[in-house]
Amino acid sequence: MESERGKLYVIGLGPGDLSQLTGRAVAALAESEVVVGYRTYLELIRGLLDGKEVLSSGMREEVARARSAVEIAASGRVVAIVSSGDPGIYGMAGLICELLRERGRQAGGSLELEVVPGVSALNAAASLLGAPLMNDFAAISLSDLLTPWEVVLRRLDAAAQADFVLVLYNPRSAGRVEQFTQALEVVARHRPPETPVGIVRNAYREGQRVMVTDLGQLPEGEVDMLTTVVIGNSTTFPFEGWMVTPRGYASRYDLGRAKEGRRHH
Repeated sequence: MESERGKLYVIGLGPGDLSQLTGRAVAALAESEVVVGYRTYLELIRGLLDGKEVLSSGMREEVARARSAVEIAASGRVVAIVSSGDPGIYGMAGLICELLRERGRQAGGSLELEVVPGVSALNAAASLLGAPLMNDFAAISLSDLLTPWEVVLRRLDAAAQADFVLVLYNPRSAGRVEQFTQALEVVARHRPPETPVGIVRNAYREGQRVMVTDLGQLPEGEVDMLTTVVIGNSTTFPFEGWMVTPRGYASRYDLGRAKEGRRHH
């Protein structure tokens, strides 16, 4: 007898507050029989897990979680594995796809996969800072757990030299203090000290803190693993507590004249 077709959702929870959870994420969780995730993230959606079989685990157990989710879904059940932010940006989607490739979809094609996007840390941080990502930007994780540090620095140097706005994930932890200092030194080769910098900690969660400073005065001690750091490019400017990177409209349009025209009408 042919086994029932299983389904695996890889769900982005966004920054953590339920108000930032997408409608599709809520629906996918409702459809799921089993929910797998890091216990801290599962706690954020505790109210949506009634009646579900919940499998939780700790930090750095991503591979075990992903394997469990794949195997349970392959048995014919509907499973959700949750990821903070967007699952396709430093999240669980890539690992799930790698595991599916390795197992060669041994369930005979019986596993359906759906990646459900979520609000990423860079989206959340940008919304709280104003408009820092209105032009080209690069997101770089400063964690060297899975990527060699020399590779991280090479990418950071190239992005800084190319004048991208920089979004730094996993910037600094108790065990990785010097790396953040080194990263700022690399950026400072290509950016002046007055370059605007946004620091967002616990975006849309309890204890949220938002700060706009500059590269020369950036308080390194305010930065940790719960922080997203946004470093402006050569056009970024501070404005009434916000951080703005212009899209380029002012080079093509008279923004002042447009404002006058609206007033007359």
